Parts: sequence; C-alpha cells; structure tokens
Amino acid sequence: MPVPVPFPPIKYPLVAILRGLKPEEAQDIVGVLLDEGFEAIEIPLNSPEPFKSIEIAARHAPSTALIGAGTVLTVGDVNQLLDAGGRLFVSPNVDVPVLTRAVDLGMVTLPGVFTATEALAAARAGATGLKFFPASVLGPDGINAIRAVLPADLMIAAVGGVSDKNFGEYAKAGIKAFGLGSSIYKPGMKPAEVQLRARATLAAYDAVFGASNA
Repeated sequence: MPVPVPFPPIKYPLVAILRGLKPEEAQDIVGVLLDEGFEAIEIPLNSPEPFKSIEIAARHAPSTALIGAGTVLTVGDVNQLLDAGGRLFVSPNVDVPVLTRAVDLGMVTLPGVFTATEALAAARAGATGLKFFPASVLGPDGINAIRAVLPADLMIAAVGGVSDKNFGEYAKAGIKAFGLGSSIYKPGMKPAEVQLRARATLAAYDAVFGASNA
C-alpha cells in the first residue's frame, strides 16, 4: 500500500476553493487569503487558464503554503500541476491511476468520495485525506457513519455546502477540515471583499474549534 503524504501542520485545515479565478487576479486574491491566515489554496481546473493561475500563486506564496488544483481528472493534469509548482491535488472522484500518480509525485491528495467503497479505495491508493462531497447531502452524521470503517488517522474534510455558518454542526461529529468555495470567493470578487470573507471565516472557525486549533 502506498505511503500517503501527510497534510502539512498548518493552523487552519481549510482549503480555499477559487473556482473561476483568472490569472490576472491570482496574485492579489491569493495574496489576501494568505495574509489573513489561509494556507491551502485550490484553483479548480475548470477555471480560465488554471495552470497559469497556479503558477502565479505558487511563485508568490511562501514555501509553507499549499497551492494546487481541484477537478484534477487525468494523469496529464497531474503532470501539468507539478510543472506549475502545485503540491495539492483535489479531485471530485477516485480514479486510482490518477491518484496514484499524484501520490508518487509527493503531492498532498484529497480525492472526492461519497461512499464507503470509494473512501476505502482512496485510502488503499495512498490518499492524504478524503474530500467528502457533497457534504451537504451526506451531512455530518453520514460522513461520520462512513468514517467508522476508515483508518483512524485518515484526514476527513467536508466540502460542498459548507461555510462559516455551519462549522458547529460538523464539529459535533468531530470533523474539523473543510473545503470552502462560494462562501470565500465567487468570480469577479475584489480582493477587499475576499479579505473580509476570509477574516470572518477564520473568526468563526476559532469560535467553534478554539483559537489554538493547530
């Protein structure tokens, strides 16, 4: 069984999902998120010129930041992600050859799962953690039920319909890692608005999980 790359020891286990980000916006939008305390950034590959945005973000981010791509569907995508300087692999599904390529390249991997079968397949392939998606459909209890059959040390993240408004619901189920999309960023948003949303999100996270949640 492949050895998974561990999720880095960052303060907030939150991935900001910047779907629709344009390359000319990448430096400023990613910059304000990093300044506010986000350390993991996902730029989905169905965004305009995503690899260019990832390259810009990775070039301007500190080495401790986790910059990468979402909606990664092919081995070719993984190779391009590496070339762009990305270290984070996020997918909507479990495609074992694609996931294995990312694991072999030393990437932090969060494949998307919805069932116990998918979750166990991803764990066997060496995933860093699992992106339960859409979390709003499974709910905290559904995710928790599946987690009962998974390795205890496997990172579990809830994505899809999650925002600062419902951290508390997931906290009751012991879930503290999240992917956050439209609650943080929507196409066309200005950096100042993203900054305010990021600040409010981290304040809400601290209120639920405690300011020393590292």
